[in-house]
Amino acid sequence: MRSWIFGAVALAALVVGIVLLERPRAGLEIVHDRVGTTPVTVTRAVDDGPVAVIVHGFAGSRQMMAAWSESFARAGYIAVALDLEGHGRNPVPMSGDVTSLDGTTRLLLDEIARVTDWAVAQPGAAPRLVMIGHSMSSDLVVRAGIADGRVDAVVAISMFSEAVTVDAPDNLLIVNGAWESALRAEARRVMAELDAVEGETVGAPGNGFARRAVSVPFAEHVAVLWAPAGLEEAIEWANASFGRTGDTEVARLGLGILLMLAGAVMLAAPLSRMLPEGPAPEALPRRVFWALALGPAVVAPLVAVQVEVGALPVLVADYLAVHLGLYGLFVLIGAWVAGWRPENRGWVWGLVLAGFGIGLFGLLMDRYVASFVPHVGRVPVILAMVPGAVLAMWADAVLTRATMAGLWQRVVVRAAFLGSLSVAVALDFERLFFLVLIFPVILLFYGTFGMMGRWVGRRTGSTLAAGIGLGLLLGWALGVSFPLYVETLGS
Repeated sequence: MRSWIFGAVALAALVVGIVLLERPRAGLEIVHDRVGTTPVTVTRAVDDGPVAVIVHGFAGSRQMMAAWSESFARAGYIAVALDLEGHGRNPVPMSGDVTSLDGTTRLLLDEIARVTDWAVAQPGAAPRLVMIGHSMSSDLVVRAGIADGRVDAVVAISMFSEAVTVDAPDNLLIVNGAWESALRAEARRVMAELDAVEGETVGAPGNGFARRAVSVPFAEHVAVLWAPAGLEEAIEWANASFGRTGDTEVARLGLGILLMLAGAVMLAAPLSRMLPEGPAPEALPRRVFWALALGPAVVAPLVAVQVEVGALPVLVADYLAVHLGLYGLFVLIGAWVAGWRPENRGWVWGLVLAGFGIGLFGLLMDRYVASFVPHVGRVPVILAMVPGAVLAMWADAVLTRATMAGLWQRVVVRAAFLGSLSVAVALDFERLFFLVLIFPVILLFYGTFGMMGRWVGRRTGSTLAAGIGLGLLLGWALGVSFPLYVETLGS
């Protein structure tokens, strides 16, 4: 009975979440197109109006900016969001020197300019626009706003940009999450140069120079993208810049996303009851557990940093594939020496887990939250990541007894694994700095797919099921999350 009740609650949360996410789309025309090789999504509710060009941040996609596209469309703008090179379903990798303004930055600015030219040429589009960019792209839209005379306003979300001066760009709104302390400090510095403070407006939008910096309550670097307060500030700023009036209900997607994803995760619990029940794996002796939880986490980066493959067109993907594989192998070999033997059952259940995670949770993610369906160019990356990911997740399942171990043991194992990646960054900071950006992906993985694996592991008692299922899901998630990058195209 508890299982049925849990399943009903999960299904209700899933359905209500989807309804809340679909409601803001009602009455909007949403069209997917391409500008050359760049995927774009045009969202509009009117036949004509100014253009809002919306650009995601590093490792983002058009889907992550949906609240901005839908809100600006409802406010009477023609919203055009794009997948930058290397991101989402854009098949062209980022390229050039990421440390040079004439390298990657210039190439991405050229791409934004091509999309902007295309956007203002659309039927009903006014040759005036507001540029909106998050994180990495806050710098891009600032620079585009300075260079392009058609830009009437710039909205920089989670901004860091050396291009901002006391008089450029002409019309700038800075939106930060309240918990982005370093970026808020930078915004305060920018405002202080004009003898102003955060929350104060200098000048008047639409009347020459104007500048304002605001913080969104209870938001950090990602949540700021769905915070209604930030959306309202941005639309008010854009309307003032264009001399437009009217109240607009912004797209409130945060609760819908939480309910939808929670429902999808929870649904795995009653469905796992359909799998055959198996005995719990034997616990490793306490000394063996500590040795295998900590030892491979230290040794794996010491060995992996010596390996340079350079075959995958994704930042740090080669290293991560090696690191995951070595970590998993060291744990599994150590457990074998200590007397553990792998069970000969569970691989089919692992495939079922992976299919559920990709087929339901993943497709919902792709529609409403972030790109999760790969284009063909990412398939080799996923295939290269999967072997090491399976070994690492199998090792995790062995150490945590198919996730049946106590909470403290699960915390120790996963904290040690994240610490292992931190050791790698410390050993080769210049090459492996971008590993730091994987931490949120892995934490999200443990909180979503990891919970699905826990229910499958508890039901079947199979470390192999958890290892294969979670390994396939981790390899997929890493393969679709990080930007494709080659130093020079054709290399």
